[in-house]
Amino acid sequence: MSVDERLVQTIVQKVMANMQITGEVTGMHGVFKDMNDAIAASIEAQKKVRLMTLDQREKIISVIREKVHRNAELLANMGVNETGMGNVGDKILKHHLTAEKTPGTEDISTIAWSGDRGLTLVEMGPFGVIGAITPATNPSETVICNCIGMLAGGNTVVFNPHPNAKKTTIFTINMINEASLEAGGPDNIAVTVEEPTLDSSAVMMKHPAIHLLVATGGPGVVTAVLSSGKRAIGAGAGNPPVLVDETADLRKAAQDIINGCTFDNNLPCIAEKEIVAVDSIADELMHYIIAENGGYLADKEVIQRLADTVLTPKGTLNRQCVGRSAKDLLAMVGVEAGADVRCIVFEGEKEHPLISEELMMPILGMVRVKDFHEGVETALWLEHGNRHSAHIHSKNVDHITEYAKALDTAILVKNGPSYAALGFGGEGYCTFTIASRTGEGLTSAQTFTKRRRCTMSDSLCIR
Repeated sequence: MSVDERLVQTIVQKVMANMQITGEVTGMHGVFKDMNDAIAASIEAQKKVRLMTLDQREKIISVIREKVHRNAELLANMGVNETGMGNVGDKILKHHLTAEKTPGTEDISTIAWSGDRGLTLVEMGPFGVIGAITPATNPSETVICNCIGMLAGGNTVVFNPHPNAKKTTIFTINMINEASLEAGGPDNIAVTVEEPTLDSSAVMMKHPAIHLLVATGGPGVVTAVLSSGKRAIGAGAGNPPVLVDETADLRKAAQDIINGCTFDNNLPCIAEKEIVAVDSIADELMHYIIAENGGYLADKEVIQRLADTVLTPKGTLNRQCVGRSAKDLLAMVGVEAGADVRCIVFEGEKEHPLISEELMMPILGMVRVKDFHEGVETALWLEHGNRHSAHIHSKNVDHITEYAKALDTAILVKNGPSYAALGFGGEGYCTFTIASRTGEGLTSAQTFTKRRRCTMSDSLCIR
């Protein structure tokens, strides 16, 4: 461990210790004992935010970005230490990406029509106070991108984070409020409670002052907000397949797939979760994965032990295994792997539980199909209708088009690693709230606004 890493670890331990005093969080901006008190503070803050100009909001967002860059290593270490998921190096990259590529007020645009009968404007206005539920997989990253987008739209936000990531989330919320105060803005632009629970989540969802709910997480939490009776944005589960056909650049495909699958130990919901490979190229693709990209080919016995370990008897995920490295997972089943092992790979039927279930671990099963058309059908089955993300490696434009139409996902990555869709090595902006279930797709500032039409009849047209 380098000197810098030791220093960061020491800081993380001190921060964690300070946040454990008497089981309460003291001296932190935006943190309350009671959810109703948190919401009340957010309401007061929003009264000030809604009167701020776009330039004033952008000034706060700029300071948030600076703080995220400065604290990226600390936030990454806190997330890994608290949740036991992911790896620090990739989480550092994710924080820098979030700071750089999450859209701010530039995403808020006005539509105008002018003609003989006057001028009409459609402007984006705030919902007010937004209620947000965030996951343990990307806790600080999700809070940061939500806060930037929601503040840009003129909102404040009440968070009910996953309990397993509450300390990281609280630290992030405090940092965001400090940024607001430093930029001349109000406190409590983001708030939460010391002890987030299902009860505090219920209070937030039912509160009459909250008109928009945003859930980033598994199917249960998304179903809960969609059943609330309020406008809801649901960023739920996926099981993204990657299809490789006979025209693909196989060496590049193998590298892209493993890079995407292993990024932050497969925690991103968009990451490659299984391979569907046309029979004629399947062996060569597997060769490149193993020989050049750190793939560990597991035999049937090891795969069975892994299935018994990472899945519970009820078929649900063993949370102690989520976001762990391939080396750690193999150690759990008695296999000592070398330092170069990045991903556990095997071949199986599409119904195999380590293929059909979304694992969020660097375990990558390959399903062999006779041709491209069977591959599309197999990938469609594996995606389970989530319409979240899918990937393809092919040089056949017709194949890419057919696959895109059939999968109908919010994200489709062609001939690249999955994370290119988040602007990391690809074009476009970044978000960690991808609303596939409710149709918004990659959320941004404009997602968190209401459209308002203002018409001036027979005036202000100077043509």
